[in-house]
Amino acid sequence: MALNCGIVGLAGCGKTTLFHSLSRGRSTASEAVGRTNLGQIEVPDPRLDAIAAIVKPAKVVPTTVEIVDIPGLTKGGSKMKGGNQFLSDIRQCDAIIHVLRCFDDDTVPHMEGSVNPLRDKEIIDLELITRDWETVDKKRDRLQKVAAVGDKEAKRGTDILGALIEHLENGEPARTFQIQELDQKYIDDCFLLTVKPVIYVCNVDEASAAKGNRHVEQMLPVLDKEGREVLVVAALAESEIATLEDEEDRREFLGDLGLEEPAVNKLIRAAYKTLRLNTFFTFGPKEARAWTIRQGTAAPQAAGVIHSDMERGFIRAEVMKSSDFLELGSEHACKQAGKFNIEGKNYIVQDGDIFHVRFNV
Repeated sequence: MALNCGIVGLAGCGKTTLFHSLSRGRSTASEAVGRTNLGQIEVPDPRLDAIAAIVKPAKVVPTTVEIVDIPGLTKGGSKMKGGNQFLSDIRQCDAIIHVLRCFDDDTVPHMEGSVNPLRDKEIIDLELITRDWETVDKKRDRLQKVAAVGDKEAKRGTDILGALIEHLENGEPARTFQIQELDQKYIDDCFLLTVKPVIYVCNVDEASAAKGNRHVEQMLPVLDKEGREVLVVAALAESEIATLEDEEDRREFLGDLGLEEPAVNKLIRAAYKTLRLNTFFTFGPKEARAWTIRQGTAAPQAAGVIHSDMERGFIRAEVMKSSDFLELGSEHACKQAGKFNIEGKNYIVQDGDIFHVRFNV
């Protein structure tokens, strides 16, 4: 699926290190400074591993989500050369991973002269809000000209956009602007930056990987008020873990950090949740595979994710819950227990479904 998360943050916050930890070499990353890097995240899912342990296929294929490492911003950077590209890259993303520098390291100078993640967050927020204000103001100007000749629809749009401008001028992002569903059309075509869902990552030093530090403590009350997902990640340590081939070495490294699993795994799952995605599974002798769909996807469209012919010639879907399959141990046992269902075109695929499509083209 063409859904992705963009990683943003001030220059030097460690977001490119985080990007490499997440993509684990599965990227088209450019080494040039200031260039956008693209990568793929494999979504860790113990259900797929458990299904594969029963089915024993030749290959196991996890589902993925795309990530975009967006060049680091500086204060006022959106007005500088390349700033428009920074904002354009964010506009193309479905969700934002905002990395905050929460580590002290004299070898990595901070552009503002000191480590202060709250200030850094405010800098990024202001850049995005300012650009949204400019976008909304331009649209309001256009609508005002139409409203001046008596167009009631344009007058309503002008009023809504005026209220949004006031909201942005108060330093509030567009995602917190309260609006009736019927009026949403006046805003949707603005493609605002601050309407996108956000995950915050507090990037800490290795010693703070498990419990955080004073910088994280400073940020948590602020981020909790926003009701956003917050994760503590030691990106540099995680990038070293990602390069280890031996599983025992990885477990030992994680143990030293006081972690049971890589923190980036939690971040991947949080990104998946924030993008409002579900996973369904297919299996056979050749492969067990996880597939990504949007929440609320009907069976024919889910079949189309596997192959367009399956959607075009969809007849029915044979569905088991992965939880039932793992508990009972086989497809036959699921049938015997009445846990194997035949579903039609109106069935909404649920997270964790095991799916087999019957089709004819």
